[in-house]
Amino acid sequence: MIDESNENKLIEGEDFYYTPEGYKCFTEKHHLKRGYCCKSGCRHCPYESPLTPKGGKRRDYE
Repeated sequence: MIDESNENKLIEGEDFYYTPEGYKCFTEKHHLKRGYCCKSGCRHCPYESPLTPKGGKRRDYE
């Protein structure tokens, strides 16, 4: 039996939402809970790194 901890569960509307295209988009609150930048160019990244892992610039979504 898999023991799922409540502190690791994602809450829709708080930690993420679905885009009109059906993708899961993490919120700024989720990124801050995670505690680091994954350098994937996330839409709501609160960290200041403007680069992706391959050195390209993050996409400007908004």
